[in-house]
Amino acid sequence: MWISSSCCPSRTLTWAVVIALAAASSAACAQDKPRVALPYVTVTGTSSDPVEKSYRKMVHGMDFFERARAALAPNATLRFKLLPRKRGTHLDDIVLEVIGSTFAYEVPIAADRTFVLPRDPKALREDAVVSPNRKRLSMTWRTEIRTPGLPPGSRRLGDLRLECLVGMEADLVSNNGPIARIADLFTDNKRYCERKEAKYLFFAERPLFSVTLVDGARREVLPIDQLYAMASDDPGLEQDLPFCDCEMLVDRTYFLPLGDPSWPNDTRVEFEYMDDGP
Repeated sequence: MWISSSCCPSRTLTWAVVIALAAASSAACAQDKPRVALPYVTVTGTSSDPVEKSYRKMVHGMDFFERARAALAPNATLRFKLLPRKRGTHLDDIVLEVIGSTFAYEVPIAADRTFVLPRDPKALREDAVVSPNRKRLSMTWRTEIRTPGLPPGSRRLGDLRLECLVGMEADLVSNNGPIARIADLFTDNKRYCERKEAKYLFFAERPLFSVTLVDGARREVLPIDQLYAMASDDPGLEQDLPFCDCEMLVDRTYFLPLGDPSWPNDTRVEFEYMDDGP
């Protein structure tokens, strides 16, 4: 299913896609075992097998942000964000800790499920982990880089480019077995986000109807295959979803032309949501 970037998809068509995604997601969650043909990562953690991240890698991501922000997002701030992955995963009461071999302390989480990671030399020395009290693959992580003062329902492309770069540097994607056609996400971390057709998954605040790039008088609506994790063109969606960290948020996902220099960093990314008025 392909729709020209020069026109918007109809709401009837887009709702049909979202309904199909919801059905596939429910079916995928009901499966007892994933397909053996697609690889997945075994994460070594505590006895409850949490979806923990390396403190050192996340600090590397913070360092990269400081080095790259002048070129991409000079006025932006960096936070990390927690997102649900499996249905039934509740993040409102989540506890997030930095855990080393001789210490542990809690990291405050804001109401929007974002947090700032403190810089701690002791945590670096002890190769600490950042650990939520949730099991592996029940949730996922992203960076949230925002320039203040943007209109509601919009983001800045340079901020999102930097989100990809920092997210890759910090190793935030939950597992290495996403939908097969975006598996090359992990083949070249250093330059992946500079590719014109980079398939780094971004998540909107609510289910999406359309995403539009705006640079002055130039406007371009993203085609539907750049929304919903390309699920509209995936005949094996039901089997693929358990391997994507978008599993329960497919209707919020979108890709961007991160490596296309014809879109400057100040390009606005404007969102129209399913629950917006007609």
